[in-house]
Amino acid sequence: MQNDIIIKARKLSKTYRSGEVEVRVLRNLNFEVQRGEFVTVVGPSGSGKSTLLHLLGLLDVPTSGQILFEGTDVFTRRRHWRDRQRNQAIGFVFQFYHLLPELTVLQNTLMPAMIGTSILGWPLTRPRARESAAEVLRLVGLEDRMSYRPAKLSGGERQRAAIARALVLKPRVIFADEPTGNLDSKSGGEVFEILKRLNREHQVTVVMVTHDEHLAREAGRVVRLKDGKIVDAG
Repeated sequence: MQNDIIIKARKLSKTYRSGEVEVRVLRNLNFEVQRGEFVTVVGPSGSGKSTLLHLLGLLDVPTSGQILFEGTDVFTRRRHWRDRQRNQAIGFVFQFYHLLPELTVLQNTLMPAMIGTSILGWPLTRPRARESAAEVLRLVGLEDRMSYRPAKLSGGERQRAAIARALVLKPRVIFADEPTGNLDSKSGGEVFEILKRLNREHQVTVVMVTHDEHLAREAGRVVRLKDGKIVDAG
């Protein structure tokens, strides 16, 4: 693999305050991901896994330290720039699907495209966005569920719909936070295989938090956290 670092964290720290109490979640952590890698992050509850993912994915701001995305120090840029990266360059998949119940699978998949387009521009963008949404729904095996609402889907199908939504704008990185944690072993294995195929066949960089050691061992690299520090980078 070429030495092409897509994400780098330098001396990353995150502290939360609850009243007079400070909780240090991440402690001067250094971390990097090569473009095209599949990295799993494992560790005991409270070790900082989800916090790290949220910081790398620009959902939160560190207490100190740097995050470089494709060489850019993201927290020196304006918030609008970070919002655009989250919408276009980064996809998120969570343990809970966060699908809007009143929308169909196709409409849920279209949400990132709608959010990233002005009201006046959407009528022109919509046909191409629908084509892209239908394409990723076929990719995750939901081509016959596009008109369904989430209540009619199984848990595994809902998670596949969430993956399709994350993919619709062709992001360069997918951050997945316990994407199989709410599923039975069969459905979880199917979701994991989709992520592996996206990484292998479409060169999407994947960073996934999981408690499942078996799945972690099947990924390209395992990073272990303990007490807010990396103890093993694979």
